[in-house]
Amino acid sequence: MVADTKTAGPGSRFPARQPAGAGVVEDSPIARLCVEKGLKMTGQRRVIAYVLSTADDHPDVEELYRRAAEIDGRISVATVYRTVRLLEEKGILERRDFGGGRARYEASDNGHHYHLIDVESGHVAEFEDDEPVRLMTEIARRLGFELVSHRIEIFGRRLSETKAENVISSKKDKSES
Repeated sequence: MVADTKTAGPGSRFPARQPAGAGVVEDSPIARLCVEKGLKMTGQRRVIAYVLSTADDHPDVEELYRRAAEIDGRISVATVYRTVRLLEEKGILERRDFGGGRARYEASDNGHHYHLIDVESGHVAEFEDDEPVRLMTEIARRLGFELVSHRIEIFGRRLSETKAENVISSKKDKSES
């Protein structure tokens, strides 16, 4: 949250760009993690932590910079790069490579979820499912291991409406038998 009530206008998720010192970004989950890990929290780091905490996607550094600069125009892209690198080193952020040549980021404590990446649009859909954990645990045991962690990133292409309808109807037929 920002103390100033101005907004950046239609379509923006963030308040209008603030002059130096005008808006103060309150605490965010990522900012609290930073403090717990002993990091000094400057105003600019607090803004970057806020943007990362409120992101419902997986922004790359350029997008993160764009969003942070909407809140505080003094933030440089170099500051964003340095902050992201530091947060990654401290285990607060995880780097994701969904193709397209740009690393994207999300909070490390985002729970057990998986990513399905549309190879044509680059859109990332997050989902949760217990079946992969059961399957990977069984595979690890079969090979003489205990599953410690896992990561799943699935790359796909959206089915045409006709193919999607066929898949749905074949699933329905199987469940009815």
